[in-house]
Amino acid sequence: MARSTAKSLFTADLIVPAIGDAFRKLDPRQLVRNPVMFVTACVALLLTVLLGIGADGLTMGFKLQLVVWLWLTVLFGTFAEALAEGRGKAQAASLRDTKADLRAKLLTGVGDTWELVPGSRLSIGDVVLVETGDLIPSDGEVIAGVASVNEAAITGESAPVIREAGGDRSAVTAGTRVISDSIRVRVTVNPGQGFLDRMIALVEGAERQKTPNEIALTILLVGLTIIFLIAVGTIPGFASYAGGSIPVAILAALLITLIPTTIAALLSAIGIAGMDRLVRFNVLAKSGRAVEAAGDIDVLLLDKTGTITIGDRQASEFRTVGGASEAEMAEAALLASLADETPEGRSIVVLARERGIATSTLPTDAEVIPFTAQTRISGVRIGDTLVQKGAVDSILRANPGLGETAAATELRRITDAIARAGGTPLAVAKEGRLLGAIFLKDVVKAGIRERFGALRVMGIRTVMITGDNPLTAAAIAAEAGVDDFLAQATPEDKLALIRQEQQAGKLVAMCGDGTNDAPALAQADVGVAMNTGTQAAREAGNMVDLDSDPTKLIEVVGLGKQLLMTRGALTTFSVANDVAKYFAIIPAMFVALYPGLGVLNVMALGSPQSAILSAIIFNALIIPCLVPLALKGVTYRPMAAGPLLARNLAVYGLGGLLAPFAGIKLIDLAVGGLGLA
Repeated sequence: MARSTAKSLFTADLIVPAIGDAFRKLDPRQLVRNPVMFVTACVALLLTVLLGIGADGLTMGFKLQLVVWLWLTVLFGTFAEALAEGRGKAQAASLRDTKADLRAKLLTGVGDTWELVPGSRLSIGDVVLVETGDLIPSDGEVIAGVASVNEAAITGESAPVIREAGGDRSAVTAGTRVISDSIRVRVTVNPGQGFLDRMIALVEGAERQKTPNEIALTILLVGLTIIFLIAVGTIPGFASYAGGSIPVAILAALLITLIPTTIAALLSAIGIAGMDRLVRFNVLAKSGRAVEAAGDIDVLLLDKTGTITIGDRQASEFRTVGGASEAEMAEAALLASLADETPEGRSIVVLARERGIATSTLPTDAEVIPFTAQTRISGVRIGDTLVQKGAVDSILRANPGLGETAAATELRRITDAIARAGGTPLAVAKEGRLLGAIFLKDVVKAGIRERFGALRVMGIRTVMITGDNPLTAAAIAAEAGVDDFLAQATPEDKLALIRQEQQAGKLVAMCGDGTNDAPALAQADVGVAMNTGTQAAREAGNMVDLDSDPTKLIEVVGLGKQLLMTRGALTTFSVANDVAKYFAIIPAMFVALYPGLGVLNVMALGSPQSAILSAIIFNALIIPCLVPLALKGVTYRPMAAGPLLARNLAVYGLGGLLAPFAGIKLIDLAVGGLGLA
């Protein structure tokens, strides 16, 4: 689903199917979802039925033209929606083809034996073997092995990525291909519920639900339609009181020009196109509400490791304290890391072996102590000997009395120096004795400082969240250019910070990739999970960045603002457009009954019938003219809300007011010249 394959708006393979879909959308069961266009279709159907009935002083040709243009108004509206859906259907077809070819090497539980089964037969808990050249058959977590995976099928990027057991890079996606080595994957979804299935549904628009803003605008449009329907329904009584009558066809034309058909016809297309723009930018939004919220966020929280930094911290140095030798320190660090499958743990093993430590396996009686977010310590117990590594404060808390020793004072000095250098210190202790600290290097992603500067211009405050100590966090924050940071953060701390910002009336976005980020991603108004992250993170977020680039939120914010601006701009244009149309059709309708209304015929239109027909034609034609703007979106430029509102009112408000005067006048001249009315 590469951006390079995104189709342009007006190509034959999009337009031709969209025309067919536009007619299929005339099905009342679909059309009723857009009440304004449903009313327009009902009016068109009524005039079609009454076409040859009654002597109302109108020619058959004039009434036929009204009927044709009313139906075209409806068709142009359904065509806009169909065209917006067209690009998604093409993407969904290629994804569905990929999904249909998936087959799995399902492990039977007896050694390495497996049987080949369709990917659709897999369910949660199954374990599959994926070898070089195989497509990964289902979403899952790598539980053994490490492999290079080509994710171009979903990201459009050909550069392979590493997927491995443990850590935050264990999630794999159905349809991606292993290009080296082999892995064992535990399936985490049932058939039809995977990432690929959701992508297919979302790009087709099948799961697109109306956002709160869209629902509110729909209610407003329905309310206006009801008001104008009642108003038009009372006109025959007033006309009769004035000693005349107005034909049904003219009343129908008045109703359609009064109700907000323009924005109603484009409203659904705007929402679909907004989601589609995000998909083509390699961000999968699970709801349109998330896209809209992205346009209004005030605070962005970012997990440091894997988001701001590259993520694979590397052990670069052993620094000893208390008279411990480097060999003793390296051996203890190695023992504490042999069972650690994270990239950091493996780098500690590599560094220890470079220092001459030959130990390769743990004794059979060794008890591994796994790392947890609460203890922030890992290690191993071999007989009566306990070896620990972890955050400095955690190691000191776990060994009462150590904090007052000379070794602890020396350790704090060393770890402060590591932190000031932007590294992460890990303390190592053996049998309650401090041996020293491991220097883990963090590498900030290239260009990220400039990107955060751009967010600042948008008025968005960036906050880095990390489990590191405050000195390390401050160094990384300064290098990355974030506005603030939260150090030594637990999952509970992240949740508390998000809730605090939300209680202050702020909209909060969170970027993360780990399982420990999942609660915060779920709580945030916009939760952007990195595709390289864990399955839990991807499930918790309401957006997934397929390229795993946290700074892409700048573009996500821009797309959210673009969606809101497009809807607002076209609503402004539509309302102003309707006001101008009133000056065309109302004087033409009532001038015979109230000659004084002739002064309102500021357009100097040729005749009452010409004015009415011209207004109806313009009402229909303006919809396809605005389709490109609805689908491409209004261009967003970072600026304050006041100047932005003034610009939109000037461009779309004034433009919507003036366009009908020019358009209807030109159509009136053409109608008069061709003798159509």
